[in-house]
Amino acid sequence: MKNQMMDTILAEVHQVIDQVEEPQLAAFVQLLQQDKRVFLLGEGRSGLQGKSFAMRLMHIGRKVYVIGETITPAIASEDILVAISGSGKTGQVLQLAQKAVDQGVTVVAVTSSTDSPLAQLTPHKVIIPGATKTGSGVASIQLLSSLFDQSLHFVLDYVTLDLSQKLNISNESAKAQHSNME
Repeated sequence: MKNQMMDTILAEVHQVIDQVEEPQLAAFVQLLQQDKRVFLLGEGRSGLQGKSFAMRLMHIGRKVYVIGETITPAIASEDILVAISGSGKTGQVLQLAQKAVDQGVTVVAVTSSTDSPLAQLTPHKVIIPGATKTGSGVASIQLLSSLFDQSLHFVLDYVTLDLSQKLNISNESAKAQHSNME
């Protein structure tokens, strides 16, 4: 039973990843190649995935912050905000992403549907069509937004790897930035 369920989960993730558009990923990596500060925004599990992505970006030398943390500075028009919401309807994410757009910040929407309010805020988006708690996206045997969250993790790790290769950041260089307080 376990192997069959695991195989189904992996097949679902593969189905979602196959539908993520390469040009969106390339444009996202190109934005992140710029020497700009990057801010991450997300709630719940999407927010946790955002924090994981922020950590990886820090490991490869990017200046990165997480919205809501006490040490996060003010965002400015020359910065990039990565706003993550599976449904694309999360109130706090939408409100702050709109505020960033109004301030001239480059906002990248990472969500499950091009029709979502979050995706409509910006021309910069990465659509990961995994099932969310609203039931949209690729169907899943999993609960709530698990398929979106899993696929999000893969996509963000891909973006980090692609970016690190374009910046010529080795595993050893990234390891040198890893916490030494553990």
